[in-house]
Amino acid sequence: MNDRSFKMRKLLIIGFVWPEPDSTAAGGRMLQLISFFQKNNFKITFVSTAAKTDKSFILEDLDIQTHQIELNDVSFDKLLKEVDPEIVLFDRFLTEEQFGWRVTETCPNALRILDTEDLHFLRHARHQAFKNKEKISLEYLVNDLTKRELGSVYRCDLSLIISKFEIELLTNTFKIDDSLLLYLPFLIEHTDLKIIESYPSFEYRNNFMTIGNFRHEPNWNAVLYLKKTIWPLIRENLPETELHIYGAYASDKVKQLHNKKEGFIIKGWAENSKDVFINTRVCLAPLQFGAGLKGKLLDAMIYGTPSVTTKIGAEAMHADLPWNGFITDDPLEFAKRSIELYQNKKIWIDAQKKGVDIVNQCYDKSKYEDILIQTIYLILDQLKEHRLKNFTGAMLQHHTLKSTKYLSKWIEEKNKKNL
Repeated sequence: MNDRSFKMRKLLIIGFVWPEPDSTAAGGRMLQLISFFQKNNFKITFVSTAAKTDKSFILEDLDIQTHQIELNDVSFDKLLKEVDPEIVLFDRFLTEEQFGWRVTETCPNALRILDTEDLHFLRHARHQAFKNKEKISLEYLVNDLTKRELGSVYRCDLSLIISKFEIELLTNTFKIDDSLLLYLPFLIEHTDLKIIESYPSFEYRNNFMTIGNFRHEPNWNAVLYLKKTIWPLIRENLPETELHIYGAYASDKVKQLHNKKEGFIIKGWAENSKDVFINTRVCLAPLQFGAGLKGKLLDAMIYGTPSVTTKIGAEAMHADLPWNGFITDDPLEFAKRSIELYQNKKIWIDAQKKGVDIVNQCYDKSKYEDILIQTIYLILDQLKEHRLKNFTGAMLQHHTLKSTKYLSKWIEEKNKKNL
């Protein structure tokens, strides 16, 4: 075992929000990263400018120090000096924009890691193309959000990319050196088919479901698409079934879609998503745009719930392995396949097995954790050389310190005068 395993190291995580693993896939992803770092002997401090909610995970239960921090405030510099981290993990590019220059000035030798969650600019570009009823193109991809997000990628020493499609987009289209990127999907324990078979069987599962944070635009759009187009086609053939819609932050406009007569049931936040999945026969996810990996579809595989989704939904999720259900962008075909999966026990059981294969071959926790820790140590050992090869990052860092820094300091002084 490497001597490094015995040395306690210090990690600072700057969270865009406080993790909500029961509400968002991003929250689950953050808990996976926290588990990884603790297993590798890191003492973690987690900070965020966001307010905690009743769904926020209690990080203190994991022996993690937490602090509420302020934007444009010198108090963060003082906290940085106290924590003195060897690694700083930025949760999404927005936190790097806000605090990256302070980290660079106060802790210049700290390894800077960006967890993108998914590429925000890709999701934005696809949304715009969808609204304009056009195919995604370079014209959509090159936008102001792209410049901001890729600026953060360059300023960091390493960016964690959750999707192989996104890795290829960054390296092939935007020519980012692969030494700055690391493919890191969701980190899942090996799943045994016997575990899946211990859950309720085909006969004991009923109805359809979909799940997702309603504040996330792709999820909201998918619910509307189900309501207006797909669910009426399914319901016409299966009049006794219901579609249960789960998700955190269901606003009034969401609740207004509830219609018992149509079997379109808004359930809201699922306190225990596992119970929801293992008691439902089929998961529907007709996503029209988005990016990254879809947590709901991975959960469906983990809990033995076959799914029907779109090409965007399944993108980069299953390599070349058969899907645990069906993939189609055509609404009529989507409804037809959903009905088939719901009624045909043989196809349903086969889909379950395919889901287990995908989880074990594409999301092996031990494999990707080994790659991550090796990459971190390699860069830590050669940090100066690593940064010398990233001239674009150094250039952007220089201009950021000259612009963002002084804007922040101006706001800081203005706030003092207003007290």
